[in-house]
Amino acid sequence: MADRIYLSSPHMSDEGYEQQYVQEAFDTNWIAPLGTNVNEFEVELASKVGAKSAAALSSGTAAIHLALKAAGVEDGDVVFCSTLTFSATANPIIYQNAIPVFIDSDEKTWNMDPNALQEAFRKYPEVKAVIIVHLYGLSADMDKIMEICNKHDVVVIEDAAESLGGYYNGKHTGTFADYGIYSFNGNKIITTSGGGMLVSDNEEKIAKARFWATQSRDQARHYQHSELGYNYRMSNVVAGIGRGQLKVLEERVKKKKFIFEYYKKELGQLEGVSFMPVNDWDQPNYWLSTIILNGVIKPIDIFNALEEKNIESRPIWKPMHMQPFFKEFDFIGAGVSEKLFEKGVCLPSDTKMTEHDLIRVTTIIKELW
Repeated sequence: MADRIYLSSPHMSDEGYEQQYVQEAFDTNWIAPLGTNVNEFEVELASKVGAKSAAALSSGTAAIHLALKAAGVEDGDVVFCSTLTFSATANPIIYQNAIPVFIDSDEKTWNMDPNALQEAFRKYPEVKAVIIVHLYGLSADMDKIMEICNKHDVVVIEDAAESLGGYYNGKHTGTFADYGIYSFNGNKIITTSGGGMLVSDNEEKIAKARFWATQSRDQARHYQHSELGYNYRMSNVVAGIGRGQLKVLEERVKKKKFIFEYYKKELGQLEGVSFMPVNDWDQPNYWLSTIILNGVIKPIDIFNALEEKNIESRPIWKPMHMQPFFKEFDFIGAGVSEKLFEKGVCLPSDTKMTEHDLIRVTTIIKELW
């Protein structure tokens, strides 16, 4: 059996940047949460994306949760959320005992549909926050979405877990809204093995998020807690990996783009195959190269053919409004996200893939036609 080709696996730098920072944590005995790596990772990430402040946390999910808390989302509040996403986007809404309303996708972006968003505001004018997702590294149509949200004076959170290193009209995704979140899970474009970051230009809110993330421990000699807290802070060791990974972000984006363009060249002429949309204002990070099938060949045919050859692929996210856990909540839209789920294939997009690996993948797929 040939070596396995993964969808998207961790990729440490050739220069060993990560090991240097981790070794520093060991040498100074700062292996517990907090320390130089945590502080510097926050500063370096914020500087990279152009945000004023950042809080390094245990996961992107924790970042969304604290963003909702900072936005004042409480029991019974309505939160609009992109339906085409991973459940980590929506779960924190439930953590706050709030009510998610799922918004459909726009065919032009695969992300939140501005028209469906407007319809949702008409139906739920009392909405407290909006969570927008930049799916697979593709930017949502932020000008239209922010215009609508600003008109209704609602707090906006960008789930840029999949889009670090991507831009909308020359500005980093995750920096348009009141809060932005990034994920460093093992499959993301850069990883800390597990972790996340909350960014905002509101430095006071970020300081509050750090406080909540450290069990809301008051300034006192003894352990005192006046608010509910969480164990959400990133470890100093993990942050060291992140600092090293941040140095190779541009290299990873470049390789992801190469993979996407290779697939488009080799598979783009196949009958019934179309690729995820890249708009003029969008400079994606191409986290996962994704295709839609509108012909005789179905996604399951590709999944099975690749798996037989030890190659990982995956369906597009199953929309949240179709998930058993969230089925009771409202959905606004025309079902675009459902069609994407039914017809979509995420192709192997691992930045360690060689040209030989890409030939393996595309040859197997082309043989189906």
